[in-house]
Amino acid sequence: MSRIDFGAKPWVFPMPVLIVGTYDENGVPNAMNAAWGCITDMAEISISMSEHKTTDNFSKTGAFTVAFATEDTVVACDYVGVESANKVPNKFEKAGFTAIKSSHVNAPIIQELPMSLECKVKSFEDGILIGEIVNVNAEESILTNGTIDYKKLKPITYDPVTHDYVALGAAVGKAFSDGMKLR
Repeated sequence: MSRIDFGAKPWVFPMPVLIVGTYDENGVPNAMNAAWGCITDMAEISISMSEHKTTDNFSKTGAFTVAFATEDTVVACDYVGVESANKVPNKFEKAGFTAIKSSHVNAPIIQELPMSLECKVKSFEDGILIGEIVNVNAEESILTNGTIDYKKLKPITYDPVTHDYVALGAAVGKAFSDGMKLR
């Protein structure tokens, strides 16, 4: 079987679609779509992003939330990625989002997105935001036996090759278990 070289590309699968929520200095909520993010420690998330209204906001407040775009919110979540709050100050409302004030950080929880990480800014250097996760919250509607059920959350991923949003499929194995068969 032959292989084809594509050169250096930012192609990682799956790539979560993260919606970063912030307040400005007047308490006005903002949200932006950021696909280049990952968990980098037990209570830490890192997100690559350029300068935006969002970066101005968290530089002032020291906080942000990260929600997960879902199958049911594709249009709104894509909109907050293609529109700038510097040009459209009410893009949060235009997306149909409702802000709930986090009780852990000075940032909005987006009511329409059922799971969020509430974060404090640890650093923002060279375009990399590193946040300390201080709380994870989720609507009861996406829980099964008291834990978050991805089938109910219905998060989407971003395909960086085709620029499609893709739904997750069925579970195919059990982490920290299936590999034990080869021991």
